[in-house]
Amino acid sequence: MRSICTINPRYQETDKMGIIHHSVYPVWYELGRVKFCDDIGFPFHKIEERNMYQALIELNVKYMRPTVFGKTYKLHTFIKAMTKVKLIFGYELYNDQDELVNQGETLLAWLDKDLKPLNIARYQPDIYQLLLENFKQN
Repeated sequence: MRSICTINPRYQETDKMGIIHHSVYPVWYELGRVKFCDDIGFPFHKIEERNMYQALIELNVKYMRPTVFGKTYKLHTFIKAMTKVKLIFGYELYNDQDELVNQGETLLAWLDKDLKPLNIARYQPDIYQLLLENFKQN
């Protein structure tokens, strides 16, 4: 499954050249992840109510074309890979001409309330199954 959200860059996100600053993309990726979880029916507050957390382990970003204030973009978020302990989200950002302008991925680990690695398939099999189903639909 791909979750799609609209990104309208804010002026404060630009650099001196009028281009969206490189540090903004991870924030947009988080917006995409939150929307993805909402779209599959398991919002972040429900994740945390079950004493589970997603810790960022790795972030990769590829800047292909500049993004600017005043334009609208579509961020596609999807599960690229998953195990019982880790989850890789993929991100693709498209401009209004449907050109790919940015790609990224985040590697996250499931943690329990004590911040220890968590086998989600054992701890919360229903959530693991939900993620697995949406991974296969990608």
